[in-house]
Amino acid sequence: MFTPKYPPPDTASTAPLPAPAPTPDHTPVVTPPTPAPVPVAPAPVSNRPTVQLTPGTALALVGGGTAVVLVVGAVLVSMLLAVAITGVSVAVVTVVLRLLLKDLHKGR
Repeated sequence: MFTPKYPPPDTASTAPLPAPAPTPDHTPVVTPPTPAPVPVAPAPVSNRPTVQLTPGTALALVGGGTAVVLVVGAVLVSMLLAVAITGVSVAVVTVVLRLLLKDLHKGR
């Protein structure tokens, strides 16, 4: 079942093979290298499509820029306010601790 089954041998394959035809001796032909292609100049600038701003798109750009500036400004101001509040609270804690230590040393 698992052994290969070969086809019967050909009768033509038992005949002797003809001798190959002699090939003439060729020497390789060396071709000179082709010169590099000359770069093509880019298309003139006038052929490029231009972006035209309509009043609506200009207004949208100005509005978007204003929104970005306002959001970034609000974030920066809130961070500055957080740092300021933290600094004030640390200063208040420092004053209170100094007063408590001063009262503790006076009580002796």
